[in-house]
Amino acid sequence: MSAEQFEFQAETRQLLDLMIHSLYSNRDVFLRELISNASDALDRLRFEGLTDADLLPAEPLRVNLHVDRDARVLSVDDNGIGMSRDELIANLGTIAKSGTSEFLRALEAGSQGSSEISSDLIGQFGVGFYASFMVADEVRVVTRRAGEASGTCWVSDGTGSFSVEEVERDTPGTTVSLKLKACEGPDGIADYTDPWLLRQIVKRYSDFVAYPIRLSTSGGDDEGGGAGDPHEPLNSMKAIWTRQPDDVTEDEYREFYKHISHDWNDPLLHVASRIEGNFEARALLYLPSVAPFDLYHREMAHRGIQLYVKRVFIMDECRDLMPEYLRFVKGVVDAEDLSLNVSREMLQRNAQIEAIRNHLVKKVLDSLDELQKNDEAKYLEFWAQFGAVIKEGLLDFAQKRERILELVYCASTWDDSALTKLSDVVSRMSADQEHLYYLTGTSRQQISSSPHLEAFKARGIEVLLFTDHVDEVWLEQGAPEFHGKKFQSILKGDLDLPSGEGSEQQKERRSEDESNFKALIAALRTGIQDRVKEVRLSNRLTSSPACLVVDEGDISPQIGELLRRSGQDVPETKPILEINPSHPLLERLKQICDADAKDPRLADYADLLFGQALLAEGGKLDDPSAFSRRVAQLMLDALA
Repeated sequence: MSAEQFEFQAETRQLLDLMIHSLYSNRDVFLRELISNASDALDRLRFEGLTDADLLPAEPLRVNLHVDRDARVLSVDDNGIGMSRDELIANLGTIAKSGTSEFLRALEAGSQGSSEISSDLIGQFGVGFYASFMVADEVRVVTRRAGEASGTCWVSDGTGSFSVEEVERDTPGTTVSLKLKACEGPDGIADYTDPWLLRQIVKRYSDFVAYPIRLSTSGGDDEGGGAGDPHEPLNSMKAIWTRQPDDVTEDEYREFYKHISHDWNDPLLHVASRIEGNFEARALLYLPSVAPFDLYHREMAHRGIQLYVKRVFIMDECRDLMPEYLRFVKGVVDAEDLSLNVSREMLQRNAQIEAIRNHLVKKVLDSLDELQKNDEAKYLEFWAQFGAVIKEGLLDFAQKRERILELVYCASTWDDSALTKLSDVVSRMSADQEHLYYLTGTSRQQISSSPHLEAFKARGIEVLLFTDHVDEVWLEQGAPEFHGKKFQSILKGDLDLPSGEGSEQQKERRSEDESNFKALIAALRTGIQDRVKEVRLSNRLTSSPACLVVDEGDISPQIGELLRRSGQDVPETKPILEINPSHPLLERLKQICDADAKDPRLADYADLLFGQALLAEGGKLDDPSAFSRRVAQLMLDALA
């Protein structure tokens, strides 16, 4: 059968061109990626072999490296699960699938003015296989899916196309063969036909792979070329999580993380734990330092918590071991007593899995709490990457939400630039303040200038500023109390502020204002009655003439927008227009109203006050052109 030719997608060709023609700080990692892929294939075969023993090969599972020094070909061969023809085209013809465009945008943003491709970007977006093209003129993949009779060969030189044809392969598995580029001296491409160099790379990056990695050579002046005993594994294969923590170096922890996660950044920290009692389990967890591109696309996510039972691989991502809000945690859990014949449904009902999950969550939160106390600067770097995801735990009433709130940092009116933790906010509150006041919006810059903050700033009351989408949801659905203080939106209801707001003098003045402005309030209400629920005097404002607030029990504009974006019906609600009786504009409008309560100008001014208040909180006008005409006419009248 002749080979079929396929074109790479446009973004894939662009990415390959960048890799092939750009300098790269550490080309050695291509071998680590190929070995990790082989290890994954062996893991998947072991898992499928639990229910279909016929899939397992007669020989032990292994990874073999072979160097043909005369032909300058390096091969990585495994006897794992292999790939079908369709899987081969899907996996190698579409780089990182939907992650390709994100990768290119990140590369452009992070490497402008530089020709170097950053290894952390390659690892972050799962395209490490294609690093092979930086050391190879041609890549050939011959694979056969376990359970199938024939194999498939994929070949590409990375210039824009690849060929696929059916071939014979004696056993299931995959062989990746690289036709290596010519060496370019000490500062260029290394000689990857050198057995000593290959042994060093394997020892550095893949020492903890659970399967033996062996090396053989052919050709060259010295047959064997210093490869050593081809039957002796290059890697230790010792499960790092079974060793005593004091016996493992930080470098070993970092390299194991990179092996299991395919993230080429160093982890933020690791958490080693042992569970003892009615059952035994060991865990080695890692917190990444950089958020992956698929953090908010769980259907695309992979490489979470790997589950082993007595060092036997069960699954690559056991989501039952970690709640959604900690989905970025990577690592390995090795249980002693779970049945090997488990399924995902059985795991969900397994009491031991639930106990392990509770233990792991506690250990992760304890580690974050310790990091926050001992190295706040490092914790804030973590919070910038994963804070919004952590707050998703506040949506789950089954979680210990106050424990999560202890980890929360947010902006506030206390400091214009830094973030603050909630416990510090509570410590700064006055004795008579009963609520943690907050304001939500799309950005700190937008909400920090909101007129709703005026009375709070005048009284020296700190207000929390939340800008993540998840904040609207967990705060709206009934936020838990924190240190005995309830959360209160300054956008909602008629606020009863501390610091004298409830005094007799204030009550008398408000009653007097309500009497004096009663006619104006009625006139303004008539002018915009189809857009507001009510017009009333405000105790929020000190310098702005008006603002919009939401009645207690009504959804906020941000929640309404989230519902619309998700295709859900949004309950029809109207805001409340609050006016500032001490503002000169309202004093002048009161004079107009006292002279003639039916003056047509009052309706125009009511519309302008509503539009001004809407724009001040980042809203959108229903009819911007009409609003613009009214403003222009107002300026014309003022200049007449």
